[in-house]
Amino acid sequence: MIQIEAVKAYLLDLQDRVCDSLMGLDKELQLIEDSWERPGGGGGRSRVMRDGSIFEQGGINFSHVYGDGLPASATAHRPELAGRSFQALGDSLVIHPMNPYVPTTHMNVRLFVAEKDGEDPIWWFGGGFDLTPFYGFEEDARYWHETAKAACEGFGEDTYAKYKKWCDEYFFLKHRQEPRGIGGLFYDDLNEWDFDTCFSFMQSVGDHFLKAYMPIVEKRMDTEYSDRERNFQLYRRGRYVEFNLVYDRGTLFGLQSGGRTESILMSLPPNVRWQYNWQPEAGSAEAELYEVFLKPRDWLAA
Repeated sequence: MIQIEAVKAYLLDLQDRVCDSLMGLDKELQLIEDSWERPGGGGGRSRVMRDGSIFEQGGINFSHVYGDGLPASATAHRPELAGRSFQALGDSLVIHPMNPYVPTTHMNVRLFVAEKDGEDPIWWFGGGFDLTPFYGFEEDARYWHETAKAACEGFGEDTYAKYKKWCDEYFFLKHRQEPRGIGGLFYDDLNEWDFDTCFSFMQSVGDHFLKAYMPIVEKRMDTEYSDRERNFQLYRRGRYVEFNLVYDRGTLFGLQSGGRTESILMSLPPNVRWQYNWQPEAGSAEAELYEVFLKPRDWLAA
């Protein structure tokens, strides 16, 4: 049985917990909360935190939208959904830290339901989380993936490996021939278990996000840095913008379904730079990011 209200209650609580955690660590963060309604049906609660000493900008949006027909981005690979009404609800989070030694991160958990009179509803869950470091630390990468694997425990022996691989493949900039970061988990169209089990998995992913990210923040947030590291961080943020605007399914779905543009583009960093044909200096920490960390890898190997 589909439990829309239970999913909604969990998502709103997760949004609260994330905001409380970030603002509890960074006392200078300023919270902007914006509740909105979608003309075509539904709405959401956007929360953007900015101008902190640790986090330059972070945001987590809750949305619950519905309508009479799905946009092209949702039906391109699922033609059986054409002509169905839909509900989509989820949390979407992006955090852009100030210190270049603290990685950027993204998390999303969501549920889609498509319905048509006289037919069974079609539903699926999707989401995951991934990490985008600017300066790599192997111990952080291992810890991140250990926690991602822990989120999958109890849901099948191959679940972490399958969704880790999917994450590596999804967060890949084809025009740059490089991954966005060191990955994590990504899943979509999840309905292979019963509804309750799929919902439990979504909750496990959401609940493990803060366990994965906040210890890394606390370890790296006081690392000293100079203009060199800051400029590299801003340059690499450009890759983040490119991915979100060219490939990200959530961005495309939101824009095509008439979602709230300000909330959808909250994921973009407040400061970014592009530099023509820039190349890292051989043997530098910047070169190490490309040579060691921006490569698909089994981070849990000995």
